[in-house]
Amino acid sequence: MKKVMMVALLAIVAMTANAQKFALIDMEYILKNIPAYERANEQLNQVSKKWQAEVEAINTEAQTLYKNYQNEVVFLSQEQKKAKQEEIMEKEKQASELKKKYFGPEGELFKKRESLMTPIQDEIYNAVKEISELRGYSLVLDRASDAGIIFGSPKIDISNEILAKLGYSN
Repeated sequence: MKKVMMVALLAIVAMTANAQKFALIDMEYILKNIPAYERANEQLNQVSKKWQAEVEAINTEAQTLYKNYQNEVVFLSQEQKKAKQEEIMEKEKQASELKKKYFGPEGELFKKRESLMTPIQDEIYNAVKEISELRGYSLVLDRASDAGIIFGSPKIDISNEILAKLGYSN
């Protein structure tokens, strides 16, 4: 009886799986073929380097203050030592706050990346959605981001079709 139930269940699953259509896309491949994405990445790299240089400049100032403090510590009074220590800590705090402002979870780099990438991602999503609705795909998976896909037939990869839909034919 159990065997009959198992065979019936497998038959139902097989019939259901055959009724659905699937497709794959390679998001890395698609993004590499969209010039606006490459420009956005370059812009993000440039602004990131600029902001990193600002943070490093303040860190360097703090290090210089600390080295000077180490050299002068024997000649300073308690009040002067305390003032120098506070100055060093304030400079380190400035660097930390600036780093958080630029590179934190809700920092400027995150906001900049979102403002540059969201329109590109939305455009890709809409193209995938249109093609999926047109062709009747129940599911479209990204082979680039899902480690669970061991093999995907090139026959069901619609990456080039997405690029064509976006106007970036290969």
